[in-house]
Amino acid sequence: MTDRVIPDTSTLSGWRKSSYSSSENDSCVEVLDGYPSGVPVRDSKVPHGPALVFPAAGWSAFVAAVKEDKLPA
Repeated sequence: MTDRVIPDTSTLSGWRKSSYSSSENDSCVEVLDGYPSGVPVRDSKVPHGPALVFPAAGWSAFVAAVKEDKLPA
């Protein structure tokens, strides 16, 4: 089974801030493209902390739902 948590993300490079994050530095979600087992997502305030790894298809479906404003309130 593939791990769904990366305990320390400080050694991974290429993180990018989500375009849906706040323009302020205090509330940013970062994602890492090209990770072999899915899409890691972390809180930018904790760069040495953990990241959750989502299956690529699940992440794509989530992003599409956000863009289409189809998430329940």
